[in-house]
Amino acid sequence: MRRLTDVVVVGNGSVGLSVALELARRAPEIRVAVVGPAGRPRSASTAAGAMLNCFGEVTRYTRLHAAAEARFAVAREALELWPPWLAALEEDLGGPESAAVRASWSEGTVVVMGSSSGRIAGENFTAMCEAVTAHGEPHELPAPDAVEGLSPHLGHRPFRALFLPREGAVDARAVVAALEKAARGRGVETVDATVRSLEVGSRGAVTGVRLDDGRVRAAGTVVLAAGVAAGALAEEVLPPGAVPPVLHGTGLAVRVKREPTTGPRGPYVIRTPNRAGTCGLHVVPLTRKDEQYIGATNVITVRPAPGVYLGLAQTMLRQAAEQVDRSLAVSYLNGCTTGTRPIALDCFPLIGPCSVPGLFLVTGTYRDGFHSSPAIARHVVAALLDDPATARESPFAHFAPERMPIQVMTVAAAVADTARHAADTMHDQGMSMPWWLDHTPLQEWARRRVERFYESLEHPVALPPEVVDPQFLDPTADDPRALDRLRRYLRAAHAHHGG
Repeated sequence: MRRLTDVVVVGNGSVGLSVALELARRAPEIRVAVVGPAGRPRSASTAAGAMLNCFGEVTRYTRLHAAAEARFAVAREALELWPPWLAALEEDLGGPESAAVRASWSEGTVVVMGSSSGRIAGENFTAMCEAVTAHGEPHELPAPDAVEGLSPHLGHRPFRALFLPREGAVDARAVVAALEKAARGRGVETVDATVRSLEVGSRGAVTGVRLDDGRVRAAGTVVLAAGVAAGALAEEVLPPGAVPPVLHGTGLAVRVKREPTTGPRGPYVIRTPNRAGTCGLHVVPLTRKDEQYIGATNVITVRPAPGVYLGLAQTMLRQAAEQVDRSLAVSYLNGCTTGTRPIALDCFPLIGPCSVPGLFLVTGTYRDGFHSSPAIARHVVAALLDDPATARESPFAHFAPERMPIQVMTVAAAVADTARHAADTMHDQGMSMPWWLDHTPLQEWARRRVERFYESLEHPVALPPEVVDPQFLDPTADDPRALDRLRRYLRAAHAHHGG
């Protein structure tokens, strides 16, 4: 049975629902359907800490390349959009649901820089401080001892802190539920199903989607916003090598319940700068005042990972108690969630129309998907409606899906940088050297491995450090064929894009 819809949005996370809701608001005459399993298994949105961080995500790479600056511009746009976006969501909902969304808002982020942080975290903290000054962003540099809820172990006391009053967090679960209800209230149909494949007509245009039960939903336009699955679906109909592959970034979220006797908890996010190969450690207040969210892991793989390594979970929880609040060690585990972030091979988003008519791709958002969702929704809907806002000056012009991987440095620089990240990761995981040695032996060992990796590629491109290590370097990794898949993709991309 075929049923016609003007626009089918594949993916019912924060990005997909935001696109559908924005489209329903701006063009109520268009029939919109959102397709995704109601349980949202391994969804990045429902596992997210939902930090609304823009300047809190700045790193030393932010100013290295025009695409990195464009990603930052999108995050700044989203920072401005979140207050009116939440207000509009509350207006759509009304009643108790509206109050629940507002109650989940946590204002302010404190970024702490401690003595246990590695060199890369320190460089990123410096870049963050430079960015808030350059852009006139409100901020404070409080004494770490004055930060409420920051009570680390003696040997892990931070020596610097940056307070960002306009950045904070929301409860991702509450916001996703509110987006879905608001979209339904505006006539968006939600379909509890998984898309198995795209339907392509005789003229080569995408004409709809085929669901896992065999049903076909015909559509004039299909928007793929289903995370990693979006990349796989697009690859079915696009030429080999046209789009960078979308990798799986598996992260662990832990919720804990605190007892009143364990001391005060701040009303804001406490986090560290982004570190070597992963995001910063973060402790986020939840809607219930006695609950907190702990996150920081990011395992990038070519194929789906069954979960997060126990060792990484152990390290994350240990570091949260050591570096943020030692009384977290006597809190109660209240639940764990694993989510999968969609990460393009070059770590930049894939957002825009494809060469196959009727297909629009929205994925590869990495850590920025939830925070950037209002800005992404506004851009995607403007493009669908042929709004002038999609002019080439838009920062989204850098993220056209069909492209060679964006390279922010040379291959030689990428080798050195990946080796630095590897040495810093070892330090972050607790490795220490004898007093007569510094980190140089670790870095040299890592550099030789990375050099061999790049030498094995017929068409090498400079890849981000977190993508390279460890999945393409370790022959005992979970997916020993990952390197072969990378070689095939680069060969196809070189042929398709002409170098």
